[in-house]
Formats: sequence, structure tokens, C-alpha cells
Amino acid sequence: MILALAVATGTLAACTGKAARHASEAQPAAQAVEVPPFEADSAWQYVARQVAFGPRVPNTPAHKACADYLAATLRSFGAEVTEQRADLRAFDGTVLHAVNIIASFRPEAKRRVLLFAHWDCRPWADNDPDPANHTRPVAGANDGASGTGVLLEVARQVGMRLPEVGVDIALFDAEDYGAPSHLSSRNTADSWALGAQHWARHPHVSGYRALYGILLDMVGAPGATFYREQLSDYYASHIVDRVWAQADALGFGAYFIDRPGGAVTDDHLYVNRLAGIPAIDIIQHDPQSPTGFGAYWHTADDDMDHIDRQTLHAVGLTLLHIIYNE
Repeated sequence: MILALAVATGTLAACTGKAARHASEAQPAAQAVEVPPFEADSAWQYVARQVAFGPRVPNTPAHKACADYLAATLRSFGAEVTEQRADLRAFDGTVLHAVNIIASFRPEAKRRVLLFAHWDCRPWADNDPDPANHTRPVAGANDGASGTGVLLEVARQVGMRLPEVGVDIALFDAEDYGAPSHLSSRNTADSWALGAQHWARHPHVSGYRALYGILLDMVGAPGATFYREQLSDYYASHIVDRVWAQADALGFGAYFIDRPGGAVTDDHLYVNRLAGIPAIDIIQHDPQSPTGFGAYWHTADDDMDHIDRQTLHAVGLTLLHIIYNE
């Protein structure tokens, strides 16, 4: 993902301000159902299993092996799984043999919630302080595997105890193949999130609709902070209000910071813009970083040494409370 450099600043500021004023009023509803636990150890293992394949860069054996693992794991939870395969053209003309993996629980339900993450890896560690790493792929523990790992544990819990609402978990491919920094002139917004763009134009179910979508991206680092991402507030501030209020009620206010963050071109942009589903992004934001992201972003250090069970737990349990109280 890249920072969105051109946004409707005035409109975003207004929406963000409105969302911030209303956040304190948006208290979670009384718990009407029993919410299953979120097992952080299980989520950590799902992250580690993905990383063990090696960098999941499209067109590599590690990528294919991980795709097979993800689809089989979701099926083992009782989900109806669609493997949406597509040849997608990258910014440099490379044809990426991509696969979006969509797991549906209660597929007959009309009221649905979409949870999503990307599962592929960045082919270049172009933000690494060592130039020797700039042409090497990243391990993608936080940037890719963490969001997917949380969603696998959510899927495991959903499979054991179905909520009232239908749940679709989409693992999008080819998100992180945007042009590397030394080709900044070719680094357009639409060179990223290729799998999400394809799905948004060609959903796995004709006429697919969801009440809303929640994207997880970089949700595993120790002490990670998740600010209100600006495009999320622009398209779906009421969902941001609800998620951040729920997290605070669960005691996770140190992770979910109820203040504006950056505007990020990520998978949720195309779910909003092309699919017309109001969607938000829970994404790590570091206001002290020159990139706006964590220190491991697009570096050789994005490995399992920097994945924290407490952070995974804060995000995963918040998600479970949202969907089981829908």
C-alpha cells in the first residue's frame, strides 16, 4: 500500500472531524450474544505458518504452496471457499498469476459482513536502510501475514459458532506489487491492490453486497497503533466509530487511537470505490515515521521476531465482538 498523496483534503477533514466528535457518543450496544474467544496463540501460529513458506510473491512456488494452504485451512473450518484465479498485469508488464481466496460462512444469509486482508508479499524490500536488500523480497510477517492470520483465527471461531450475520473472509492477492521506490514515476495508486481491484469489478458472487467491509493490514507489530485512516472516515465514518468504540470498551484504547491518521491507498479503497461497499482499514500508523507506517514496513526486518500476540488479540477480539453483535 502507499500513502494517498492526493485527497479531497477539505472533505476528509470535515468527515474526520465529524467522526471524532461522534466517536465518544458511539458506545457499543449491550452484549446480546455470547462472543467466542480469540486465541492469540492460534493466530500467531497462522502467521508463522505463512512466513514459513517463504516470501509469498506471485509466480513463485512459495506463493502457490501458501495459496493451497490457505484455501484448505478455510475449508477445514466449514467455509464455502472460492479460489478466484486471474492473470493480472503489474506496472512493469509482468503477468501475475494471482488468486483471491474467499471463504463464506452462512452463504445463504442476505445480511453479510466482509472481512479482508492481503496475503501476498512485497517483491522488494525497497524501504530497507541497507541498499543491498532493495531487490530482495520481504518475509511479510506483519505486512500481509498478520492480517491473514487474524482472519484465519476469526474463521476458525466462526466455523465453530456461526453468528447471525453471514460472514465473508476475502484474502486478496497482488496487493503489494506496486512499483519500487526507485521507479517512483511509475508508482501510481492503481499499481497496488491488483487482486482487490479485480474482485471489486468481478465479485465471487454476482451482485454481491455486504453491510460493510473491514480490512486488516499490518496488525501484528508490538505496540502497534491504529489511527482513524482518512479514506475510511471519508467513505464509512460510522463503521470507524463503531469499531474504535468497541475496541475502547474492550480495553484496547492504547491500540485504537481515536484520532485522524494518514490516507492510505489500500484494498479498501477499491471495495469502496468499485464495489460500492462501505469499508474501513485497520492499519498500523506511526505519526513519528517518515513513511507513516511501522519501522519494519517493506524492510528485511518484517519477520516473526516482530509479531506480538497481544496486538493480534486486540484486533481479533474487537472483530469478533463487531460481527457477533451485528
